[in-house]
Amino acid sequence: MAVKTAKKTPAKKKKTASDRRILVIVESPTKASSFEKYLGADYVVKASMGHLIDLPKSRTGVDTENNFEPEYITVRGRAKILKELLSEAKKADMVLLASDPDREGEAIAWHLKNAILSKLENRSVQRISFNEVTPLAIKEAVENPRPIDESLVESQKARRVLDRLVGYSLSPLLWKKVKNGLSAGRVQSVALRLICEREKEVESFIPEEYWTLEADFKSGRSAFTAQLAKWNGNKPELPNEAAVQAIIAAIAGSDCVVSDIKELEKTLKPKAPFITSELQKTAANRLGFTSRKTMQVAQQLYEGVNVGNTRVGLITYMRTDSVRVSPTALEELREWLGTHYPNELPEKALEYTSGKKAQDAHEAIRPTYVSYTPDSVTQYLNRDQLRLYTIIWERFVSSQMTNAKTRTVSAEIKAISAGGDEGIFRIAGTKMIEKGFYKVLKLLSSKEEKGNPYPSLKIGDKLNVEKFHPEQHFTQGPARYTEASIIDILREKDIGRPSTYAPIISVLLDRYYITRSNKQLVPTLLGKKINEVLVDYFPQYVDVTFTASMETKLDEVEENQLKWPDMLREFWGPFKAQVDEVGRTLESCKGSLDEPTDYICEKCGKNFVKKLGRFGFFLACTGFPECRNTRSVPVAKCPKCEGDVVARKTKGRGKDFYGCTNYPNCDFISYFKPIDQKCPKCEQFMVEKYDKKNGSHKACINPNCDYLHSADEEEVKRNEE
Repeated sequence: MAVKTAKKTPAKKKKTASDRRILVIVESPTKASSFEKYLGADYVVKASMGHLIDLPKSRTGVDTENNFEPEYITVRGRAKILKELLSEAKKADMVLLASDPDREGEAIAWHLKNAILSKLENRSVQRISFNEVTPLAIKEAVENPRPIDESLVESQKARRVLDRLVGYSLSPLLWKKVKNGLSAGRVQSVALRLICEREKEVESFIPEEYWTLEADFKSGRSAFTAQLAKWNGNKPELPNEAAVQAIIAAIAGSDCVVSDIKELEKTLKPKAPFITSELQKTAANRLGFTSRKTMQVAQQLYEGVNVGNTRVGLITYMRTDSVRVSPTALEELREWLGTHYPNELPEKALEYTSGKKAQDAHEAIRPTYVSYTPDSVTQYLNRDQLRLYTIIWERFVSSQMTNAKTRTVSAEIKAISAGGDEGIFRIAGTKMIEKGFYKVLKLLSSKEEKGNPYPSLKIGDKLNVEKFHPEQHFTQGPARYTEASIIDILREKDIGRPSTYAPIISVLLDRYYITRSNKQLVPTLLGKKINEVLVDYFPQYVDVTFTASMETKLDEVEENQLKWPDMLREFWGPFKAQVDEVGRTLESCKGSLDEPTDYICEKCGKNFVKKLGRFGFFLACTGFPECRNTRSVPVAKCPKCEGDVVARKTKGRGKDFYGCTNYPNCDFISYFKPIDQKCPKCEQFMVEKYDKKNGSHKACINPNCDYLHSADEEEVKRNEE
């Protein structure tokens, strides 16, 4: 009888380290492409596309009675992505969470870890972080995973819950009392207040006339122009043309002599590498970028671009308030300078100090490889990427070079009138005598490097006055904030953090609470109304000092010095009581901004009413909803035909201008915004003008009227074009 033998089941092959399947989750597809090129076949890289789990949009989502516990749900429209990531995690032996190295990135990693472990309890889920997307940095991060930073997560949770409580308490109040669809935020409202307060200063400023006097001098073959600096030993007081002409009459034809020559050498030190706010400010001033655009382009450079056959992140992480540079990067830079600029290499590395409030979590913004000069990567970057990369590279490289030196020579020319009055004219010229760090600056070069010529003069030289140049000016009021200057103020007053500067401005622009005009930030009527309500009824909560103190407390949460529920409990009680009180006592002003008009609807014959919409005032038919006809609001009477002047936009770029409604029969056009004020001289309407010489000022639309008129209309238009 045959004996059956049992078939042996082949033993499962034990996985070796090389057989492991590791899932890496990053935030963006661009970064995923970079990771895939750096890591081997054992790694699968997927993108979360930002936050997948967050507070609900339809309700507050915070249990204020239960220790401010947040209610987290899958973000609408993101369930499919989360499902795919969980499916990939199921196939993997390990999951590495590689979201951005900041507060929001840590929160994304925390939510993903919880979501994965809720389905796969035994899966190994680790966090990796890095400051630059380069092969070495990524491989080092993968080899050294770490736990989630709970303090950073708690800090993000505290900030998110605080902003939600403020926004979801104030916004419904504004809907009920002012206008549907309005919203208010904790930090944005303070920024709006700063912009509105500056606008009040601009509007209340009254320009004053003053004059300056220059003269053309000649000595042999040398001809130059100098400005009157003193009259009878004092700074000249020239309030009007008569005062200038009196001085000209006094010294015309008098002997002039060089009475004094002074030389002054000045040392110019290089600046520290960029932090976020400085990058945004410099990109705004030098490149004309908005803060949003700066961060978008910087994100592209950070996440990686193809340089030849290599994909590499060209800059380090771009959200930082520290000027610290890693020893490795510093050593690489000094080696590069030793090869290319040995005479401009200091004996030892230069040190820079970060601000008192700097978190120092990340390095300064710098190129990942100093050898990737702007010239060497030109063909791989688009225009915006190249320009931003260039200023980052120049700022970093120059920060470790020797000082520059300039020499300024100034001469004083004395003119004595027949009556004994003494005028001193002054001319100065500056020359760079040691270029130092300026040798690498192109886009970041400044007027110090270019200098200005100085005539060859010596004390005792006699000169002839060829011609006088009297010129009228008007005092300039306070300048409106630009994106660069408001970021400076926010940072100076400790409002917001590097990651929030650009979103603060973007939100105000998107909600049409402010607009841009000649790169300046101007509050709209809607923005002014919201600010008025918030300042009148919640002054302590839209106060700069209060907001800065809250930022400090949020930092203490991040540093594990404060429990965030305790911080919120202290804030929430008084704030909620204030919201409830205002809700009971504030009378609704809904519709109060609507104004009846005499304009007649051409479709139904009923009157138009002036209403405030999301993009400013407009005319709406009172026959609504049967008649939905609308029109632009006339802002002035046409000076050519007495028609109505309304706001319009050009085709293509959509540039604002003001034109007559009788076009094409009337061709009146103005690129300056009319204001509700008539010229006291000619009765035509006034406009708000801007030029580099006089800044923002009010002037008459009539080119033949000199009331605060700083430039010919056509000349300004040609300059703009």
